[in-house]
Amino acid sequence: MKLSVATLFCTLATAAAFAPAPMGVRSASQLDARKPFITGNWKLNPQTKEEALTLASEIAASVTADSPDAEVALFVPYVFIEAAMGVVGDKLMIGAEGVCPEINGAFTGAVSTSMLDSVGVKWALAGHSERRVIFGENDEYINGQCLKLIEQGMSVMLCIGESESEYDANLAGAVCAVQLKKGLAGISKEDMGRVAIAYEPVWAIGTGKVATPEVAQSVHANCRAILSEMYDQETADGVRILYGGSVTPESVDSLMKMPDIDGALVGGASLDSTKFARIINFQV
Repeated sequence: MKLSVATLFCTLATAAAFAPAPMGVRSASQLDARKPFITGNWKLNPQTKEEALTLASEIAASVTADSPDAEVALFVPYVFIEAAMGVVGDKLMIGAEGVCPEINGAFTGAVSTSMLDSVGVKWALAGHSERRVIFGENDEYINGQCLKLIEQGMSVMLCIGESESEYDANLAGAVCAVQLKKGLAGISKEDMGRVAIAYEPVWAIGTGKVATPEVAQSVHANCRAILSEMYDQETADGVRILYGGSVTPESVDSLMKMPDIDGALVGGASLDSTKFARIINFQV
């Protein structure tokens, strides 16, 4: 069977995403270089303000002097942001699950970066697979979100990841490369300190499936290599790349031992204070 040059290039590029990466426990110097970032995404949960405040308070209480030296954040529905900030204090950050790339105008239902900034929000998600698939947000729209957040002086977590069919076709590397390059277009290396990446294999979100630490590490290492091509190695080495996709108390320790996995974006388990407390207090 003959392969075209384009087909061969795609095959080699995507295979590289799952090529064996250097394994081993994350060293202390690596931990110091990129402070771990443990985050929760509440999505369309919980259903009442009272439930939200109880959950936020319980999670904040799990951050103690004995916890790992990591940053912790919760991305919560807009209506709970200010109230949640009031109960967590300085234990963790409260971020937004999304933002509109427009500042003002006839955009019913939208929330702007200036609105979020005015109530103290410093982080927001962009590009989550549910926003891409369910709400039709494309790479150009997502790039607009990222640029607007950076312009506002805020920070953004760009979510990337492949679908199950793309994973089965060994396209993870190619998909992540496209989403990274399009999502970060126009963002300078000087501003990359306010960008985090969350690799979320879509086939693992909410399914209970988790990429093995080795597979996740390979994709993370590939993403860092792409960032080094887009910027330079120093910039790439400074960007935190989180893993998301059914992270649990049982899987977090092995994931966090990988050298290029700098944290977690947690969905379902962040709605259970006991489970999320164990994830916050991961062990390496």
